[in-house]
Amino acid sequence: MQIYIYCTTFSLCFKGYYDIICVMKIGNIEIKNNLILAPMAGVADMAFRELCIDYGAGFVVGEMVSAKGFTMGDRKSAELLRLSEKEKPAAIQLFGTSPEIMGEAAKEATRFDPDAIDINMGCPAPKVANTGAGSALMKDLPLAKQIIKSVVKSTDLPVTVKFRTGWDSESVNALELAKICEGEGAVAVTVHGRTRQQMYAFPIDYGTIAEVKRAVNIPVIGNGGIRDVQSAVKMFNETGCDGIMIAQGALGRPWLFQQIAAYLNNTIILPDPPLESQMLTMIKHIEKIVEYKGEKVGIREARKHAAWYLKGTRGAAAYRRKCGELNSVEDLKKLAAEVLINANNQNDM
Repeated sequence: MQIYIYCTTFSLCFKGYYDIICVMKIGNIEIKNNLILAPMAGVADMAFRELCIDYGAGFVVGEMVSAKGFTMGDRKSAELLRLSEKEKPAAIQLFGTSPEIMGEAAKEATRFDPDAIDINMGCPAPKVANTGAGSALMKDLPLAKQIIKSVVKSTDLPVTVKFRTGWDSESVNALELAKICEGEGAVAVTVHGRTRQQMYAFPIDYGTIAEVKRAVNIPVIGNGGIRDVQSAVKMFNETGCDGIMIAQGALGRPWLFQQIAAYLNNTIILPDPPLESQMLTMIKHIEKIVEYKGEKVGIREARKHAAWYLKGTRGAAAYRRKCGELNSVEDLKKLAAEVLINANNQNDM
């Protein structure tokens, strides 16, 4: 099995294992490994980013932020840009259609002390794409070029770009966009192996990501469909990419970063943590959400996370309904206790 990664070896005791750390450079940033958390809107908040760093992610990207909203003083946009020292290194992600506003937003965003600025040219959501932003920029490469140029000119921070293979199967142009990114000074690109038309459906287009990797001299990060160790290894092997970006596969399973790292480093196959450890991680995660956002907002947002953690457990459908009724951290702890008791009872039968 061949894995195309650049590795530097040194000692590190990480959760009981001796690792070979796969160092990756994004511009002038050296990150401890090439496993990156994707900028999932409404999910990859500070609490989740910190948790994924704890479980071995080498780099995280914050939720996408409207450049227009941010530069107009929108408080929610500014809040989404906030980073903690615990989640470093981290990038912030901006989206928009105006080169001038994108450049201004990148310049102003430096006050949040990000390690890099990522430009969103891949979001498929209608509310973004219908404005001409996100993945819609793949239909207007001259505008995409001007946006990249403006952002790079406006900041001394490394600039990266995330995009899809194309708008649809008839207009796959990731290779052309990647060359534009490199030519305008972006230091890395992330290619999601689906078109906008596909949204999140399979299959993943590994071939286009591989073409991009062969065509440019900046790091190429593969994204799409990475839900376990096998799909992570497949992304590396099929594309030759420098790193991978993990999205939905980490929902309710932040330990996926640890599992992938253990395999890539030492071909160790780590099982999922015991159910008790999973429940403790869930509680820790949601307590952090509540700490950062307050209980009213935090618990409302935590309901979906709790459902993801409980996916696959015996009685998951009933537990998911209870997740939708959570109103406090105490409710969550009671649900976790119920899950463990029921699991133990099943094991005793």
